[in-house]
Amino acid sequence: MNTRNIIPDLHVKFGEKTWNETFLLVRRCMEKVRDKTKPCEPLVRCLEKFRALNVFSLNAMMSHLEKIAQQRGMGFHFSEATCYLTADLFYLEVALSLQGGVQDVKVAPHGQPPMSNESLLVLLRSKNFVAFSKKLEGFAALYNVPGNESEDKIKLFTSLQYLGKDLLKISRLPRHIKDYNTRVDTILNGKTGYLTEGKEDCPLTIQFYVSPSDVLKASSSNVWDMEEVGQVGQVMVGLSDMVHVLQMASLLPVPPQLDTQGNPVFMPLSEIPSESFPACFVLRLHPPLPMFSSFLTKIGKMTEMAVPDVDLQWAPFHTILMKGLSNSSSGDEALDQADREFKVSLPGDLQHRYVLPAAAWALPALRGTVVGSLPFSRPGHVPDLLEVLRHQCAINTLLASCLAPQTAGPRGSGVDLVFEILMQSETSLAVTFQRPDVDSLAILVVEIPLSGELSCSLFTAGTRVVSLEEYTCRVINRCMSIPVTMRALRAKLEKISSSSSSSSSSSSSSSVPPPPDPLHTQTGGDGVTPCPIPSSSETLLASLPPYYNSHNALGPVDEHPVYGSDYFTGATSTPEQVAEVPMTTSPCDASDVPIGEYSNWMSTDCPIAEIM
Repeated sequence: MNTRNIIPDLHVKFGEKTWNETFLLVRRCMEKVRDKTKPCEPLVRCLEKFRALNVFSLNAMMSHLEKIAQQRGMGFHFSEATCYLTADLFYLEVALSLQGGVQDVKVAPHGQPPMSNESLLVLLRSKNFVAFSKKLEGFAALYNVPGNESEDKIKLFTSLQYLGKDLLKISRLPRHIKDYNTRVDTILNGKTGYLTEGKEDCPLTIQFYVSPSDVLKASSSNVWDMEEVGQVGQVMVGLSDMVHVLQMASLLPVPPQLDTQGNPVFMPLSEIPSESFPACFVLRLHPPLPMFSSFLTKIGKMTEMAVPDVDLQWAPFHTILMKGLSNSSSGDEALDQADREFKVSLPGDLQHRYVLPAAAWALPALRGTVVGSLPFSRPGHVPDLLEVLRHQCAINTLLASCLAPQTAGPRGSGVDLVFEILMQSETSLAVTFQRPDVDSLAILVVEIPLSGELSCSLFTAGTRVVSLEEYTCRVINRCMSIPVTMRALRAKLEKISSSSSSSSSSSSSSSVPPPPDPLHTQTGGDGVTPCPIPSSSETLLASLPPYYNSHNALGPVDEHPVYGSDYFTGATSTPEQVAEVPMTTSPCDASDVPIGEYSNWMSTDCPIAEIM
């Protein structure tokens, strides 16, 4: 059938008919759908458009609102020119004009006066009934408090409101400000993070972590949208397999009191009104957070509530992070068994390749899962929860800085520098790399404590270089990026080497042997502590942390362990072989970058801003 001939005929046939007649015709067509289980989508869309265009009277608008209420399982009634869409824990009040226009839309949570809602008003005035209905669906999810009886739902909602009031009081308690940016300081150090009071269309929200790249993004655009910047949690109520006693009044005394450590003091539940429910409070994480199993165990001990593991899928932690960064829900078990490499581009046309050996990451202690919500039952649990979550976020930020999903792949070439990432424990990682000044390996160990600054230990030829450790600590705490930190560290090593070579060449003669390792001799004003050079490779390995002698502090020691430098040698090596392998990789051509130039590293037109 030729549609070009049909359309003009339809124009002629229905050109003189009114909208009401056309509307009735489409409705009759909808009632005669051949397959009732699969309605015709084009006709459905057409009908919705006709309905919107046909709303020119008070009765027509009321009819639309009543139909939407029925679709969302809500009650509907009206009084004169005002319509009410009701649910157990909230209702909507829509004020209409006699011509069917919308004058105001108010939302009233249970026990609170109705408040005007601009977003709903705009949708109804534009006759966007589809978007209005979806918005109501979001409201229903927000007030979806568990319970079979309305009375139980009201009590749980009341308990949730008291919890929110207590968290707001805690957020307003005096504390020491650590960061010049008060918003960032509140997010990272506040007892309850940056807390946004719950509204009629949004639950109580806690923003508890931002990375340096998040801060840069938000500061440059002057937008701190919680859905776009950092990690947030929404405080809600959820079902529980066990009965919990929840507050029905504030747990904070009046006025609030602090203990010797600056934490708020709470009254026992036995001294305030409370109720027992098969439910608990829930912190819903947005986005869901990859977590180590030990961190979930720690949270369970804090809250005395186990995290439900029904939907949790466990895997090596680096694969969990990779899937999150690539927004992929499907996993490949073969990839979990293979060494993974990630290419990272930095300023100055420099490329790093980060290697994650599969065997070292397949240990039970380094398995993780993605967590979407955490249960708790007291306002006092929230500060402790946030501390553990921030700790996990800091670990994830460091590891994610090395994982570039668009360049992930098997081992290859075409990069300037290669680094190997190993986890000593859930809170400690090591980066093995070739020194740019001499043919030997160095290892940077990064400790990530529960609270406080990251600490670094640099091991090279069996010696800790304290002055470089301090410099490296300042860099990594400021940028929270391993590629940026390694670029700065190598630049510093090159500077020390070049200054030592210059001083040696000015006083050398033809009979003088080559200069020794500059990190183990007095080099003037660089503050490098003079140390003796180890006489053998055994001395080097003996001076490293236990992990590098046993290959893994988290599991049994293999008879022939695979050392971190195996990637560089291309074969499994003994300790003696590892230290003696000559290195031939391209040196870093980036100049030394002072720590004061961190803002330049993080500029929006710099590739490093994309990897952090």
